[in-house]
Amino acid sequence: MVVKIIQIILSPLLAFIVGIFFLGLGRRIMARIHWRYGPPLLQPLIDIIKLFSQGSVSHGGIFSLGLILSLVGSIVVVLFIPFGGICPLKSSGGLLVILYIMLFAPLGTALSGGEGANPNISIGISRKLILSLGYEVPFLLILLAVMTHYRTISIVEVVKVQQGLGWALISLPLFLSGIAYFLILPAILGVRPFDMAQAPQEIASGPMVEYGGKYLALATIEHAFTLFIGLSLFVNLFLGGGNVITFFIKMLAIFVVGLLVNAVFPRLRIEQAIRYLWRWPTLLAFLGLVVNLVVK
Repeated sequence: MVVKIIQIILSPLLAFIVGIFFLGLGRRIMARIHWRYGPPLLQPLIDIIKLFSQGSVSHGGIFSLGLILSLVGSIVVVLFIPFGGICPLKSSGGLLVILYIMLFAPLGTALSGGEGANPNISIGISRKLILSLGYEVPFLLILLAVMTHYRTISIVEVVKVQQGLGWALISLPLFLSGIAYFLILPAILGVRPFDMAQAPQEIASGPMVEYGGKYLALATIEHAFTLFIGLSLFVNLFLGGGNVITFFIKMLAIFVVGLLVNAVFPRLRIEQAIRYLWRWPTLLAFLGLVVNLVVK
């Protein structure tokens, strides 16, 4: 019991630290690509501390509760995801539970933004929800392929089998599913070319336009958790998990590759994003599922 309590505290803390580090590292690498020096690695943490010390304005109870729901949903998802052998809720749910709870983040943002009553928020939220619908279809097919191949809904069992038989990404039955996941990963993380929900040059950061002070700090923390969740799911499902060090190295490698994509491609329009997500990633994910059904 004591061990589980420690894990429940430690798991979100590690996820926050890793997510904040990746946020700072991403800004630094992008600056270098643009031939700029860039901010320090701890700049996101500095910003969060500064924002909590500033005043903030709430537009109502739902404005606050929606953001809290989004953050709590991300924290709960973290408790289901193994990270270096730490998984507090490994016996309480599986991949389908993770899939459902991941919907809390965009829904919480939508509830919070709806109370803000800003046209830019409405545009950003509609884009965010449509984008979520776009990547949920191939994501569900990917999870079905993984569960079919390993005959379990437990992500912990999926990791254990890979540690004995090798990574799922380099196995023939799940290779297409792994590629499909990598193709939708920028959409899950909400980074370019799928950052149309924020789009500062178009809609002034969309759902975040009315956030300030502690609300903007909480939104930044939720973004850090989302970053951790997207990367850690890929590592667990297709790269065999690992101890804390190897797990972090795998996450770092995927993150850097994603940054290169971020630096090269321009932002898509929402209709272009949906057309892309429902074409190539969905096709590969569907073929991956068919292959696993046939091979089984």
